Amino acid sequence: MLNRIVLIGRLTKDPELRYTPANGVAVTSFTLAVNRRFKQPGQQEADFVPIVVWKQQAENCAKYLGKGSLVAVDGRLQIRSYEDKEGQRKTFSEVVADSVQFLESAKDRRSADSTHSYDDTLVEEDVPF
Repeated sequence: MLNRIVLIGRLTKDPELRYTPANGVAVTSFTLAVNRRFKQPGQQEADFVPIVVWKQQAENCAKYLGKGSLVAVDGRLQIRSYEDKEGQRKTFSEVVADSVQFLESAKDRRSADSTHSYDDTLVEEDVPF
């Protein structure tokens, strides 16, 4: 069996770094905007994929990446479920990154920020994967 995902896209906002309460392991999360290959003329379509990064790589992502950064993510799909406040069972998909490659310098990112604007206002229930 194989569970492997490779994505290239831009961060929709700055990464969020936190540490697990039990043992203090670093974990960073961000959303990656990945353009769809086939889009309608005149429209830009993208998927917004939640990414989770662990340990030293999580700290590096939080330190060196920001909104608009172009990255390649190699990882695996993880599907979790939980019960919300109303007692409804919810399912959430995310990519757990094994590797995050920075594909541009900070200087390149600053110039890209002025040309790309992604809006990830979808709430997790709206994400269809």
